[in-house]
Amino acid sequence: MGLTTAWAGLAGGSVVDERTVDGLGVLTTAVLDLDADVPLLHAWCTARGTAFWGLGGLSVDELRETYAVVDAMTHHHALLVRVDGTSVALVQAYEPALDPVGEVYDVQPGDLGAHLLIGARPPRSVAGYAPRVVREMTRVLMDRTGATRIVGEPDARNVAMLRVLERAGFTLGPEVDLPTKRARLAFCSVQDEP
Repeated sequence: MGLTTAWAGLAGGSVVDERTVDGLGVLTTAVLDLDADVPLLHAWCTARGTAFWGLGGLSVDELRETYAVVDAMTHHHALLVRVDGTSVALVQAYEPALDPVGEVYDVQPGDLGAHLLIGARPPRSVAGYAPRVVREMTRVLMDRTGATRIVGEPDARNVAMLRVLERAGFTLGPEVDLPTKRARLAFCSVQDEP
């Protein structure tokens, strides 16, 4: 049984976690709703500064089709994150052994892959916002799946995200070649998690 089965079969919009985080607010994580959330996700994917996400050239319908494929997978799930009711980020959690990244590093039991797109700021100013969201989503993913290590693989040129990951407690690993990019691996283990 894979780690991502925590969300298998849940309908779009189903809340999978809700917690109050000091200094951040109420953090709610829900399964991506293809009808309700994709137009907002499209706005994020086409916004300035999100080119590394790689979906900026898609129409809303094409993006919905892309996430319908993700939704049909049993080992890859898209989750929408809200802070105090405002949608702020998309997290994709996946089984690295069933993904191309699993071919370029030694996947360990308890590894869970994650992609994160921070699309908006919260309703009020939060110091160190992006690293806090990454850190809290790391906790959510570990708590809800039993993962012992979160593995990221942002584009190696995405210096801003690499800095955010380091500030969130991730250790940067080697650069690797994936089918769509040169990536930099990043790891956060239970013992590393702040």
